[in-house]
Amino acid sequence: MNKINFIKHIWILILIFALFACESDKEFLNEKPTTFYTTDNAFSTSAQIDQVLVGIYSQLRDLWANPGEAAWIFVFRGNGTDMFDVPSIRRGNTFNNYGTINPDHSHFLNIYSAWYQIISKANLVLYASELPQITWSSPAEKAYVLAQARFFRAFAYRNLGELFGGVPIVTEISKTAKYDFERASRLETYQFAIDELLAIENDIPVTNVSGGRIVRGAAQHNLCELYLALGTQLAADGNSSGAQTAFTNSISYANKVIDGGIYSLINNRFGKRKNELTINIPVYSQGNTSTPVDNLEQTTNHYWDMFQEGNVNYQDGNTECIWALQTDYAAYKAEDGKSKLPYSRTYGPVFRDGAKNHLTGTLEDVGGRGISQVIPTMYTRDLIYEDKWAEDLRNSDVVFRRTFIGNVVTSPYYRIVVPWDIMYYESADPSTNNNNRSLCYPVSCKIATDKYTGLDAGENRSNLFRDDYFIRLSETILLRAEAKQRSGDKNGAAEDINLLRNRAQCTYLVTAADMDDKFNLILDERARELVYEECRWNTLLRMGGTIAVDRIAQYAYWPEAQATLTFDYNLWPIPQTVIDTNKDKVLEQNPGWK
Repeated sequence: MNKINFIKHIWILILIFALFACESDKEFLNEKPTTFYTTDNAFSTSAQIDQVLVGIYSQLRDLWANPGEAAWIFVFRGNGTDMFDVPSIRRGNTFNNYGTINPDHSHFLNIYSAWYQIISKANLVLYASELPQITWSSPAEKAYVLAQARFFRAFAYRNLGELFGGVPIVTEISKTAKYDFERASRLETYQFAIDELLAIENDIPVTNVSGGRIVRGAAQHNLCELYLALGTQLAADGNSSGAQTAFTNSISYANKVIDGGIYSLINNRFGKRKNELTINIPVYSQGNTSTPVDNLEQTTNHYWDMFQEGNVNYQDGNTECIWALQTDYAAYKAEDGKSKLPYSRTYGPVFRDGAKNHLTGTLEDVGGRGISQVIPTMYTRDLIYEDKWAEDLRNSDVVFRRTFIGNVVTSPYYRIVVPWDIMYYESADPSTNNNNRSLCYPVSCKIATDKYTGLDAGENRSNLFRDDYFIRLSETILLRAEAKQRSGDKNGAAEDINLLRNRAQCTYLVTAADMDDKFNLILDERARELVYEECRWNTLLRMGGTIAVDRIAQYAYWPEAQATLTFDYNLWPIPQTVIDTNKDKVLEQNPGWK
């Protein structure tokens, strides 16, 4: 007991001493955190600043490839336009029912916010690059970091301007809440992006030793598009002389890319599979992988080469690639589960539902493990290739496969080609046919392959592990064609279109008479050339007028668009949440939206 009491008294003395010590040294209460980061002390090296840029590249990759299968990204990439709709099994994800599309729709806010997130990161890079503690290995290193940040900021404002019109221009990081942002005009938004790119054009290298990072051609391509957008808006505002100057500048920057000696159209076989003159796609009975019962032989070509694994980057010998997003199978397996293109899954057809009497499975013979989040409309899959437009490498079976061999034993088409009339119209019920037809469509070589990576490690024909295009030379040519047509040079526009049609070995070449004033020919050619590549909403809304509304009403797969699209618009609405949050300054809503 005495020992226990002694120990108890000792502890009481220690506690009293500690209390007096604290009282005598009030500094003890002053917090001095060693890991509290601010914008001023978070960066200590230039490599850390570069990681913010890497974050932007990663965000853009996810915005294009959509590895998380976000519905709003499918809209950004074109769902709801003339080119894409949803299948019968996903009618709840439609973006063509204007009874439910309004400024409160979350897709508008998600897309708007995504671009401002990129702007915020770009502004952080620009701020951190000037901190006194940062040292650079060379002036060129710093110049390229700044150039990338300003490129991304311009790229974001170009997208915002095309989709939403004039938006607030934010050039500094915010350290306190702000509720009084002011909208710039659409012209001011485009001009800001142009000024950004003009300032850094020569600080971007012409080429890079590795893929992914931006090069000068990417800035020049965007200048071409921005001047085209600027001119289109000036013309709509009645400023014809300003519009002509803008179109001239657009053509000039397109010329730098097209005729600059760095890029050229792919007109010959190249890359890792150039010696494969044919490929064989195995056909499996009932979708069982045990033993193929047949195979489909296809003749390859140089357009197909551009979409094969290992062939996308400029560094791979692809002279058409200006800027590409990067995926990597090893990184995907090790740590980056987003480093993939889930295109076979998200864009692939579902014959096992739509044509289940004749086709089933999730293997190469049906285009992989498709679940059809988004479908090509009848316009995209068939109408643009009707009659004289049919002969075209982009419509060849190896590029846009229309041949599917029946693999259901009980089908009268077992081991022979299933006719499209059977897939489209087999039922006596028109509604059933319409539903089935939405699930059965050609398979582009851009979304599927005959050689899936990772099958031996558990992959299941959902994903591609190739890089993919942000910008390809063919789009620059299409932009120049549009700029020429808008400036009055329809002959020059037709010549540019024929650069692509000659490359695609088309039997019909266009003339000035084909270049209609509503730009249907250019929009059709963009659909043939850039299916699954372009952001179609940007194109339609940038063109102004009623082009977007007219084409959606004409080509949407489901009838909701025709029934509910009862108003005109050529801009998306400013998200209502943005308007409501900006409480100290009124942000006007775009015309047509309530």
